[in-house]
Amino acid sequence: MPGPTDSPIPRGPGGVPDGRRWYAANEVLAFLLELAALGCLSWWGFTVGGHAALRVLLGIGAPLVAVVLWALFAAPKARLRPRLPAVLAVKAVVLGSGAAALYGVRHPVAAAAMAVAVVANTAVAEAFRRPEAAPAGGVGAAAPPAADG
Repeated sequence: MPGPTDSPIPRGPGGVPDGRRWYAANEVLAFLLELAALGCLSWWGFTVGGHAALRVLLGIGAPLVAVVLWALFAAPKARLRPRLPAVLAVKAVVLGSGAAALYGVRHPVAAAAMAVAVVANTAVAEAFRRPEAAPAGGVGAAAPPAADG
């Protein structure tokens, strides 16, 4: 019979689960939230406005502007890499716009859920980014260096 030390989950100091899996899961969630924001912006753009040309322009243009902002300032290999507060501001604008777009297509509960997921994901990412701020031996202490998503 397997004992408590035979767990398939890697353990860090003090028996706390190793943070690499949590870090990877959070990065996957970040990517999915980014894709969801783009989809929501497109959905909003294609449903707002009266004229068909305006709907097409907004449906393609809104996510395109978000992609350009992300590529310039927030991507791991961004062309212009500002300090962390500016990166977080760009992420808040892009991801917050996705939640606002959901609200704009009359899905307020989904918009609130997305906003909460974005805030929680960003908070966890920051905990991994600063292992010295995490509790001694905590999940953040065992995580690899964070790369922005």
